[in-house]
Amino acid sequence: MSPTDSTRNPFRKLAKIAALLTLPITALAVIGCEQVAVLAMNQVTTTEFSLRGDTLLMQGEINSKTLTQFEDIFAENPNITTLVELNVPGSLDDDTMIALAYRVRELGLNTHLTATSEIYSGGVDLFLAGVNRTMERGAKIGVHSWSDGSKEAKDYPRDAPEHEQNRLYIERMLGDDAFYWFTIYAAPADDIHVMTDAEIRQYGLLTN
Repeated sequence: MSPTDSTRNPFRKLAKIAALLTLPITALAVIGCEQVAVLAMNQVTTTEFSLRGDTLLMQGEINSKTLTQFEDIFAENPNITTLVELNVPGSLDDDTMIALAYRVRELGLNTHLTATSEIYSGGVDLFLAGVNRTMERGAKIGVHSWSDGSKEAKDYPRDAPEHEQNRLYIERMLGDDAFYWFTIYAAPADDIHVMTDAEIRQYGLLTN
């Protein structure tokens, strides 16, 4: 749900980045490695979709192209009822992730996790968009705080405008914003907290 979704481990993407984007050394020094990683990975497709009847399977990181991919698939397959997240490690573009999530809710789709699904950060936010949200035992749901590069979410007062986009999204999806405040204290931006069954129940992530 944060800028750190895209920078959590930029070095694992360096091989792809080197092939995708060449910038002058001075530009690299100014922009920084992490920002270059984000820029490069938003220029290519990082999300994969596949159809299985009325179910849409999704895996990979959410980036600036993901919403367009989704809209194209749904336009040709309006009978889709369920979005299944397989391995969705986060988001490279939070604005796109939230727009996609609102679209999933608008379409009345359900979301589901298989026994081997692993969703983290922005992938969890997307899961919340489902009208009905279900998971099989064994699925992993991981959350953490966000950071703007200088401060973490918990460093801002609760009424700070920096919280509002993500806080309001959670409130609209779940009915209140308790889960938002949980996530920003659950783990720092460079770490992940895998939720327990009790926590998943407490914050109403599943509908049944």
